[in-house]
Amino acid sequence: MAYDNICKYLAERFPEQFARWLMGEVALPVQLLPTELSEEPMRADSVILLGLQQGILHLEFQTDPDPEIPFRMADYRLRLYRKYPQLSVRQVVIYLRKTRSQRVFQTSFRLERLSHEFEVVRLWECNLPARVDWPALLPFRVLSQVEDPGETLREVVAELERLPESSEQRELAAATAVLAGLALDRGLIRQIMRSLDMRESVIYQEWRAEALREGLEAGRKEGLQLGLQQGLQHGEATLVLRLLRRKLGSLDPALENQIWALPPSQLEALGEALLDFHSVEDLTAWLARR
Repeated sequence: MAYDNICKYLAERFPEQFARWLMGEVALPVQLLPTELSEEPMRADSVILLGLQQGILHLEFQTDPDPEIPFRMADYRLRLYRKYPQLSVRQVVIYLRKTRSQRVFQTSFRLERLSHEFEVVRLWECNLPARVDWPALLPFRVLSQVEDPGETLREVVAELERLPESSEQRELAAATAVLAGLALDRGLIRQIMRSLDMRESVIYQEWRAEALREGLEAGRKEGLQLGLQQGLQHGEATLVLRLLRRKLGSLDPALENQIWALPPSQLEALGEALLDFHSVEDLTAWLARR
């Protein structure tokens, strides 16, 4: 799941908190509006209708600077006017990753006599609430104005552990883990967040699927031959493990890892040798001789 998609998910789930963060107190109810702004494939990140006809809050999340942002914000504003001409609109671009690019300071679009203004939030300059009663902002804290992102992540984990609803905790933990990758090493993130189970979250599942797709694409680019060899090795290891389990029963994960690491030639030899195995000790002895 891309970084901006995670932000969209959070804004859709917690629209009131985003409105309060960016605008202060707002009248209830706060609700989401359709983000499809025309019959063409033009979709905004988040469009929030503020309570009692106060207007619209339009959010766009950007991981990195984009030279098209000023034009897109002007385009979005005109499309919003076409759909909701009676409502005022406040537009905010939220940049996630710290950069020295001057593009993140652009707040207007100019074209001849056309002029349009919008707002920009650079997360690394923001002091975000660290309390559990602002759960929507917890995943962004590592990217905000903090001295030690690692220590901040530990504080966020402590706050997440206090959340009473398990499904909310899982989704926010997964969002935090992915967004923290913009500032911290993945190994450190896993170490700090190991106490939180996020495997059943929608965000985690989509992120894993996306990572798998990227990995497969990267593998294809490395060369068909290498991929073919890896596929053959994987298939042979799977077959040998299946035969071993049928003959010897369940295997220790450490033994399975050793078998997965064997090259094709040794997997072929093991496939023949296992016919004479009578116990797990026979397999252990065979692996010790490799």
